[in-house]
Amino acid sequence: MSGPHDEREAFAAFLLRMRQRGIGSKQLFAAIEATPRGNFVPAQWHEALWSEGMLPIECGEAIEGIDLQAAVLSTLDLAPGQRVLEVGTGSGFTGALLGRLSGRVLSVERYKTLAELARQRLEALGIDNVAVRHADGSKPLSGEGPFDRIVIWAAFDSYPRSFVEMLSTGGIMVTPIGPGDGEQMLTRLAKVGSRFEREDLGKVRLQPIMQAVAAAL
Repeated sequence: MSGPHDEREAFAAFLLRMRQRGIGSKQLFAAIEATPRGNFVPAQWHEALWSEGMLPIECGEAIEGIDLQAAVLSTLDLAPGQRVLEVGTGSGFTGALLGRLSGRVLSVERYKTLAELARQRLEALGIDNVAVRHADGSKPLSGEGPFDRIVIWAAFDSYPRSFVEMLSTGGIMVTPIGPGDGEQMLTRLAKVGSRFEREDLGKVRLQPIMQAVAAAL
């Protein structure tokens, strides 16, 4: 079983990997360090908290490895006061980071169990600017937006125009685009005036976006 020393070493190794990728945001690293990742991951996976691989969580789901989470949040260029939409709350860990780094966060989760657990974890940490909603994240929520930042932790087959249109001027969205059964391209879309600039960030393998809320869990 790993102890505090092992976890500190693993965290230091994570920081080194990030710096090697050119990611050095002090605000991001401070937010990660202030958010106990172990609170969001089942105990049997704590030895892998700071690994690059995905980690299983409740409802048969998994959360992204810390490297991908940090890289995505870094490219969002978060700042206080921004309004953020997150699709795919999962454990609530990235929602907590978004809350520390931005203004108001709306996080949407299709699994009721995951949404309730995430709310409890955020409340325990005193993070009160993140609203977790149990809802269908495959389409924009009526009456919500515009958002300064949007992050989606599931893949769309094609350009998710309805979400892009929810961005405010100067807004940024990061989402995987590609087939659900293969590799996707992690894509950054920035709204510049009336047009959008696209930047491909690299290949990932995330689950396809799923329609409707889960029937049982």
